[in-house]
Amino acid sequence: MDVRFLSATNANIVQEVAEGRFREDLLYRLNTVEIHLPPLRDRREDIPVLANYFLRRQAERYRKPELRFAPDAMQALLEHTWPGNVRELEHVVERTVLMAKGDTIKAEDLGLHLRSEGGGRLEEMKLDEAERHLIQRALDRHSGNVSRAAEALGLSRSALYRRLQRYALSGSTRNEG
Repeated sequence: MDVRFLSATNANIVQEVAEGRFREDLLYRLNTVEIHLPPLRDRREDIPVLANYFLRRQAERYRKPELRFAPDAMQALLEHTWPGNVRELEHVVERTVLMAKGDTIKAEDLGLHLRSEGGGRLEEMKLDEAERHLIQRALDRHSGNVSRAAEALGLSRSALYRRLQRYALSGSTRNEG
């Protein structure tokens, strides 16, 4: 009788072996084929495909075959940091299908605003995402005042303006003094 194992981990298993937290002989017995799959936040092009797959599957399961994502919902899915990876996406879609009132899922139906208001965990963001998040928070804290936000971030006003342009953010130019 053949027994096959399929396992997944987000740990660096070679490092775990080197540090004595995983048995080397077990690694070599189990590790026939290794596939590295980056986290969902690093492969955003997969989000629409996966989201639509999960939507079709869950809509069929819960007998709501007419469901579809509105453009703002798909944009919200693309912008979310997905700390829970593909499982989180699947659960968000399932919950949304269960709670759907009409046949079009809008961004507010996804329930992501609560998670994404905090921007996700900073250490899970790419550098540009973290920078955009911190700039937005500084602007919010200082009511859009670019001078005060720049000072809080340790930037010159001109450096902050360049970043505002790069990230398509806006600050207030009134009361800058």
